[in-house]
Amino acid sequence: MTKSELANVYRDYIACLNRQDWPLLARFVHEDVKHNGEQLGVSGYRRMLERDFSEIPDLSFNVELLVSDPPYIASRLRFNCTPKERFLGLGVYGRRVSFAENVFYELRDEKIVQVWSVIDKAAIETQLQAN
Repeated sequence: MTKSELANVYRDYIACLNRQDWPLLARFVHEDVKHNGEQLGVSGYRRMLERDFSEIPDLSFNVELLVSDPPYIASRLRFNCTPKERFLGLGVYGRRVSFAENVFYELRDEKIVQVWSVIDKAAIETQLQAN
């Protein structure tokens, strides 16, 4: 898979998430997928995403930066959303917050098999202190 093909697969994956097209998720996510070292499988990965959308109804994944080096993808995702309750242990409770997530993906057989993710929690804390 070329760099541009891999980048296109990733953009299709992000579009799938934003549509919440859960039946299509297995097209992008390997049955043995791990998230930050935790074995989830496709069903666990789907539950994680469904929970995220339930807790953050206006959740939208926006690709700010994308680097493709097969079999890896590095992405900086930007979020501007309104979590309903607590988020990352912080009392957001319906306030709009903006933050980034830096994510690395490893693909096998053109599917995501590993995800390493770090959310900029400090950016959210700063916004909550300002309100």
